Amino acid sequence: MPDVILLQGIQVPAALGVTAAERRQRRPVQLDLEIEADLARAGCTDRIGDTLHYKHIFEVVEDVASHQEHKLVEALAHRIAKAVLEKFEADAITVTVRKPTPIAGVLQHAGVRVRRTRESL
Repeated sequence: MPDVILLQGIQVPAALGVTAAERRQRRPVQLDLEIEADLARAGCTDRIGDTLHYKHIFEVVEDVASHQEHKLVEALAHRIAKAVLEKFEADAITVTVRKPTPIAGVLQHAGVRVRRTRESL
């Protein structure tokens, strides 16, 4: 089993929705990331420089979610996965995106979970 960095319960505003009006609202989405990377060196050295810095990953996620428009949660998840794999030394990433209350009173969340590897980009 690979080492995994978990970033769970991220909440950021996103320009997400099929209609332009919905995208303009920039409603919050909930995200979970599972980033596969070799963490053995960081475990031995106890140095931040030997691991993936959570804050820097969050900044990439926030940038993708907030500064790009996404019609589908699938597109948002893919774009986050791609951006993280391009900027960090990770082997793979699983991104879960949940859009709260997409249908008022009927559905608590709608979402997707995608897994991408360097080879799948």
